[in-house]
Amino acid sequence: MSKGILNYDVGSHVELYLLIKSSTKGTASNGKPFLTLILQDQSGEIEAKLWDASEEDEKSYAAQNIVKIQGDVQNYRGKSQLKIRQIRKTGPSDGVKLEDFLETAPLSQEEMVGKLTQYIFEMNNSNIQRITRHLIKKHQKAFLEYPAATKNHHEFVSGLAYHVVSMLDLAKALALLYPSLDRDLLYAGVILHDMGKVMELSGPISTVYTIEGNLLGHITIMINEIGKAAEELGIEGEEVLILQHLVLSHHGKAEWGSPKPPLIKEAEILHYIDNLDAKMNMLDRALERVKPGEFSERIFALDNRSFYKPVF
Repeated sequence: MSKGILNYDVGSHVELYLLIKSSTKGTASNGKPFLTLILQDQSGEIEAKLWDASEEDEKSYAAQNIVKIQGDVQNYRGKSQLKIRQIRKTGPSDGVKLEDFLETAPLSQEEMVGKLTQYIFEMNNSNIQRITRHLIKKHQKAFLEYPAATKNHHEFVSGLAYHVVSMLDLAKALALLYPSLDRDLLYAGVILHDMGKVMELSGPISTVYTIEGNLLGHITIMINEIGKAAEELGIEGEEVLILQHLVLSHHGKAEWGSPKPPLIKEAEILHYIDNLDAKMNMLDRALERVKPGEFSERIFALDNRSFYKPVF
């Protein structure tokens, strides 16, 4: 495999294999159809336009197909874009396979399971522990494979679980600094807050929103899952309500997608931990592709800012 697409500088000519993450049809100002392709390999993803696209092109260059491309990396409105010169769909003789192009979490699934198990073991409240363990067991396979989002942060294979274990480590550090925090609630909130994404999203490859995801969203999905888990386990009490509130409020504000603002201390801290880990992931991934003394691409989810990488 050649070096990753995001390791090429603007102005570089490239000839390499890429996976089509998504393919969206549009119409140009001249009335001709085109395809917006999001292409990816293990280094990340880049956008490309295929102009004058035919119906055959639309079929050939659909999501999850692997293509060989010749083109040039250019800058478009502060972001890298691939200008296609030649493109073709690959076949068996190319000797490439899907997993060669998938970006994955830096921790193995086994390592992440070990961390999750330890944090659940450390819980003292049996009701909170049982509900959390029940839901992890119910959704474990998808939870360990799915991304945390379709874009912006942790949008890679096993990104959801990696986001959660990173947040758990943050939660533990904060609980040591602020002993008045209820660790059981904080750990459970971290583990459960985004678990609904295993039903909101389609899977780890060419991820899109499901019908349930579009109509309900991961927050509503998870509120129902916690309620069902409590019923199946015969658990009643305030813990169920508080766990649901943690999930319901973790986006922080109504304009950010939270049906309720945080109204308990642990819910407020959960929101900050979630926000911090997501932003650090965006920043790390943007800046790792930048040379010292240069600015990153604009990061839409961070107010469309470009970040500088210091030389020292």
